[in-house]
Amino acid sequence: MSLTKAPTAPGGPGADGPDSGGPGATGPDVPAERPRRPYDGVRRYARWLPVAPGTVLLLLFLIGPIGYCFYLAFTDLQLTGQASASFVGFDNFTRAFGDEDFVNSVVLTLVFTLISSILGQNTLGLALAGLMQRASRTVRTITGAIVICAWVVPEIVAGFLLYTFFHRRGTLNEVLDFLHLPTQNWLFTLPILAVSFANIWRGTAFSMLVYSAALSEIPDEVTESAQIDGANGWQRLVHVTLPMIRRSIGTNLMLNTLQTLSVFGLIWAMTRGGPGGRSETLPVFMYDQAFNKALIGYGTAVALLLLVVGGLFSVVYLRLMREEV
Repeated sequence: MSLTKAPTAPGGPGADGPDSGGPGATGPDVPAERPRRPYDGVRRYARWLPVAPGTVLLLLFLIGPIGYCFYLAFTDLQLTGQASASFVGFDNFTRAFGDEDFVNSVVLTLVFTLISSILGQNTLGLALAGLMQRASRTVRTITGAIVICAWVVPEIVAGFLLYTFFHRRGTLNEVLDFLHLPTQNWLFTLPILAVSFANIWRGTAFSMLVYSAALSEIPDEVTESAQIDGANGWQRLVHVTLPMIRRSIGTNLMLNTLQTLSVFGLIWAMTRGGPGGRSETLPVFMYDQAFNKALIGYGTAVALLLLVVGGLFSVVYLRLMREEV
């Protein structure tokens, strides 16, 4: 028995016609192009009208001052004793890298950021989030309220509170004296550690909230499977928990680091960068040069260098947060 192919009917499947899908087809799978109307361009630009006022204000009050700061960084503008500013090129930046006080402030800024942000707020926030996840509702409520109250206190108020805590006749020494332990003037002997502890006390709540949200997203089945396989608490933390919240860790580190790099009021209220510049981070050094010594051009150049430091930290964190291929 032979099988023969049935002829295709005109207009049927495979035929070249209006409904065939072949050359020149205009069926439902190939929609016809809508003719361009003369007012399409006007409608496209009209969509930007609602955001136009916000864009203008952004350019005026944000981009404008930033651009003016870039200009000032290349001038010798001073607040006193100068009729007009002149362009000096990179002299301010060259002066900064040759200034021992600037180098000292860079080192102290890195120490302050490492202790109070990367090690302090990040680690303590993760520990508090992990403990609160296993605690009762009452403990979670009380602990969260105490930690968040420290966070919502204004920076300058927190600075004065911690100043009274670390002062030679402050709360800490009173407690140590009651326990018959040696006391000292913490703001004089260990100023950078004192302001680092103050920043940890004030900013840990943010890390705790970030990690609490991240830990709540980990499925219970994953933790239970690791526990059944014999993993102890440390192994579950290193091999299960931390890898699953890696992006939250990177985000928290980046935000905390950028916030810590700009801390000014806390340090100014506690030590004013002293004694002897031993707690003078870049924001304090910048303020001292620009307003106390009236060197606006030089202080603005230091501010731009601080911006570069923050950008370098951001690039590092963004590369760490990148998904592995």
